[in-house]
Amino acid sequence: MAITSPQSSQLIGESPAWLSALEHASRVAPLDRPLLVIGERGTGKELIGERLHFLSRRWDGPFVKVNCAALSEELLDSELFGHERGAFTGATDRRAGRFELADGGTLFLDEIATASQRVQEKLLRVIEYGEFQRLGGEKVLSTDVRVVAATNVDLPAAVEAGKFRADLLDRLAFDVITLPPLRARTGDASLLADFFARRMAVEMGQDFPGFAPSAIAAIEAHDWPGNVRELRNFAQRLAHRAIMEAPTEPVRFDPGALDPFASPWRPGAPKAPSQSPAMAQVPSEPAGLPVAFVSMDFEAQVATYEMQLIDTALAANHGHQGQTAEALGLSYHQLRGLLKKHGYGKGAGKPISDETPLRGDRPIPSM
Repeated sequence: MAITSPQSSQLIGESPAWLSALEHASRVAPLDRPLLVIGERGTGKELIGERLHFLSRRWDGPFVKVNCAALSEELLDSELFGHERGAFTGATDRRAGRFELADGGTLFLDEIATASQRVQEKLLRVIEYGEFQRLGGEKVLSTDVRVVAATNVDLPAAVEAGKFRADLLDRLAFDVITLPPLRARTGDASLLADFFARRMAVEMGQDFPGFAPSAIAAIEAHDWPGNVRELRNFAQRLAHRAIMEAPTEPVRFDPGALDPFASPWRPGAPKAPSQSPAMAQVPSEPAGLPVAFVSMDFEAQVATYEMQLIDTALAANHGHQGQTAEALGLSYHQLRGLLKKHGYGKGAGKPISDETPLRGDRPIPSM
């Protein structure tokens, strides 16, 4: 786990891809040069911006953030550079911009690709010369600001398409930190899910019983298109639901928690075709299959389903291996083989370890 500031407590991960990105940020942080942070939505670009600031010589200066996508061209111009009284309708007072407020520190420009050509031109000048003018003003002001910009857009392609200034890209890209998506960070999804779920449990005033092994497998196998932000929402939603229903039971993976909008009564949802009474009695899927498949390959689906069966049987038999094997219609050694196959005991939520004696009368420690 890497923590750079109280606000950056979600810089969590142990995968080589993630640690490499953090190391890259740490190496370039002391250099007083503009930087670009590139990554898909939800990969932690703002947190990396904080890391760059707090590991730089400007750490005791202000760290100011602006989301360029959230403002119109005129408002972004005013937000960045300030405005004079009467510069536009509603400008009743002089207002300092973010470049003034960030003097001596770092200005983080999120979604830089959405800035207009006019704002890009002004950004180029202030980054190059440290000079700018307030909107509606004539006085040239100076500032000492390090700019860290972020985007999920391929900026070289945007330059070729005429949507981004090549000279601004050259100035910003002294170095570029590209963040890996969560699907490329092997092992980090379950680590992050555990962190977020425990925070939810603390908020609820409850202990977190941990994820069941099948839940860990499903979390690791899912592709998480929304990356860490999507995982955080899912883990906290799932933990809340599970703790409310069974506070001491290991949390199982619930595909329904992936989409809080999922409902047969969702407005605009397609209506199910009407069925005859006879047809209505025919199950739409084999009994015992998961309610919904998540995004994972066939082998991962099979492994997750096997672990769900084992989790259920272990819970029903209070962790007793012999009784669990009998309930599943397996021999004791077949069950032990499956436990070893799926790595039970080697991570959070796993109920046994490799040192557990192979004795059928020994209960598996409580999950």
